[in-house]
Amino acid sequence: MSVARSKASARSKTSARPEAPTRPKASSRSKTSVVALLTALLLVLLAAGCTGGDGSGPESRSSSPSGTATDAKVLAVKIDNVAPARPQTGLERADIVYVEQVEAGLSRLLAVYSSDVPPVVGPVRSARETDLELLRQFDRPVLAFSGAQSRLLPAIERAPLDAVPPSAAPRAYFRGAERPAPHNLYLRPERIPYTASGTDAVEALGLRFGPAPPGGSAEDSRTVRFPSARTTFTWSAERGRWLVSMDGSPARTSEGEPLGAATVIVQDVTVRPSAFGDRSGNNTPFTETVGSGTAHVLRDGRAYEARWTRTAADADTRFSTPDGERIDLAEGPLWIVYEAR
Repeated sequence: MSVARSKASARSKTSARPEAPTRPKASSRSKTSVVALLTALLLVLLAAGCTGGDGSGPESRSSSPSGTATDAKVLAVKIDNVAPARPQTGLERADIVYVEQVEAGLSRLLAVYSSDVPPVVGPVRSARETDLELLRQFDRPVLAFSGAQSRLLPAIERAPLDAVPPSAAPRAYFRGAERPAPHNLYLRPERIPYTASGTDAVEALGLRFGPAPPGGSAEDSRTVRFPSARTTFTWSAERGRWLVSMDGSPARTSEGEPLGAATVIVQDVTVRPSAFGDRSGNNTPFTETVGSGTAHVLRDGRAYEARWTRTAADADTRFSTPDGERIDLAEGPLWIVYEAR
């Protein structure tokens, strides 16, 4: 199915990689030792530099060789969403954007690309247990992330996905000079083992674009609140988009354009404590995306009551009217926000 999408390019302002420290003159044997020491130090810095104060630990390694394209239909990138990370780069070209709750009641994004992959995406942050269950809907996706808690790494290794943190593809990541770490790690997707399938990720999820269902109610704006974050969608008839605001501020692309969605799904889910936590002692919430519940579908300036059902981790999520009819989506970016019951 042809999908009408905006092809506005996202560009990030980047700086050159830091130069290696100058080595003092030494004997041949001494020079060899220094080179070995610097190499080891660089590897340590690459690992440490890609973790933040959010409880993430050493990154997992990719399950597919670097530089070898996988058969994955989609590329998922974990993206920072606190104020110092905004505006994000490449977010407007995602087929699907998931808004999840993380530690301390903040929000984080999982952007899914397939039909239109930008040259740069970020800032990239660490993975969570929620992502592993959520992504099983996409068969075996590629997941780009900055790192993860050490206790979560075995689960990432077992998950049916191709993990591509910086340790697996160091040339694909770089740090921008305009922001402090950890809010400045960016991904160049063309340098990881992924080739765009050209299939819209919405269709890969088993959803489809089509006319709006009958009924619904006119709606100008909808806000979803987390304990320490809020996301607002305001309908713009002129743009034909739900314009996004984060914590009261309009969300924009890296080029200054408003960030918008064609369809927004507010999905009521169970958000419970997990066995993980961050370095500050905050528990990492786990969002249950397998099960069923209510939802609200926003499209074309109207809100529709809906039901969602996902019978197993490897099953698609189905959205339907209260009468059981499948709800079609407006063509364009889809945002799914997980709202705690």
